[in-house]
Amino acid sequence: MKRLLNSLKLMLGLAPTRPAKETWTPEAKEMHAYKKSAEQVAIRREAIKEELAAGHSSKKWKIRRWISIITINLLFVISYHFDVQLVEGALTASRFVGFHMADLNSALQVTLAYKHMVVNLVIGTVTVFLLWWALGGRTFCSWVCPYHLVSELGEMLHLKLVKMGLVKDHPLDRRLRTVLYVIFAFLAFATGYTVFETINPVGILSRAFTYGASLALLWIGVLFLVEVFYSRRFWCRYACPIGLTYGFVGSLSPVHINYNLENCLHEGECRKVCLVPHVLEITKMGYADDVKIQVGADCTRCGMCVDVCPTQALTFKVKGLDGML
Repeated sequence: MKRLLNSLKLMLGLAPTRPAKETWTPEAKEMHAYKKSAEQVAIRREAIKEELAAGHSSKKWKIRRWISIITINLLFVISYHFDVQLVEGALTASRFVGFHMADLNSALQVTLAYKHMVVNLVIGTVTVFLLWWALGGRTFCSWVCPYHLVSELGEMLHLKLVKMGLVKDHPLDRRLRTVLYVIFAFLAFATGYTVFETINPVGILSRAFTYGASLALLWIGVLFLVEVFYSRRFWCRYACPIGLTYGFVGSLSPVHINYNLENCLHEGECRKVCLVPHVLEITKMGYADDVKIQVGADCTRCGMCVDVCPTQALTFKVKGLDGML
């Protein structure tokens, strides 16, 4: 329970801290001591040199994510334009073969705005809640959200410009996302209008793909430029309240990324690629209080850390189904 609460606090914007040694498990204490021996330090340094020279990196999970995002969003387009009626609506609210589906954050906004929840919204919300609980809430962010793909492309450009010395990343306070979450919830309740939905990139892009472009795409362009030239992954890391909603839902999900202290080289390549690198602070030397730890609630299960880890210190796990992924 304590680990879960700390994970949620981290998601809400609390700065990661190094756990006190007295909180380490006996196994973790033994492993940390073993890794600090002169012999192991030398071995690890050599292994890191070899890894960086080899440029180890898989694209397995990245390819799977891109296929997932494109396929799911393409289903809406095909269903509408060819009148298949497989998926109707947009990602914020839809029907899948007749079953109502409602984005949890959008449903929350509507409920606050209208001060009650209609039956169809209850059905759609429960269905989606169970789906994302099973898969891991923030899986939506990296495996379904169309803006994630846009943001990932923006990040590629940003990193190239940083390498060329043309731009500099400006990290922001992660508590901003929590503040915006509260503000948008309050605005919905006070005004009776779902204010956030007017700037929600998920809804804007989903509707644009299906029904055609609108002026709202200018907002997507603004976000893209901010992420390319000013702050890496600005929307997903520091602003989007959807991530918080799904983070809470998936905090006890059976699907998670598992960290194995014994296998870790502590070279930090996983944190360099992570969408939310604060969840991987446990990979720093002395930050893991146990030998095996589930990565926190804010994890998007994107698999980028798994792709770059050369020693399988980070792997996908499903409770009861370990070894199948």
